[in-house]
Amino acid sequence: MTHTMATVGYWLRRSAGRLRQRPEAGMTTAEYAVGTIAAVSFAVVLMAVVKSGAVRSALASVITGALGLGG
Repeated sequence: MTHTMATVGYWLRRSAGRLRQRPEAGMTTAEYAVGTIAAVSFAVVLMAVVKSGAVRSALASVITGALGLGG
């Protein structure tokens, strides 16, 4: 019984030591989630702006001029 308790105690100390060495191990997933949400939000706003009439015609004019299709 004493041997088992010593083994459990050793395991707990070793596990706690490993946890202290990696204080921010779980933060990367949350950071990726926040970054993904920000990128999607930016894309939605950008799509709304590009789909507006004035911006769409200005963009078409720039692209047409760049390709040399306009007169």
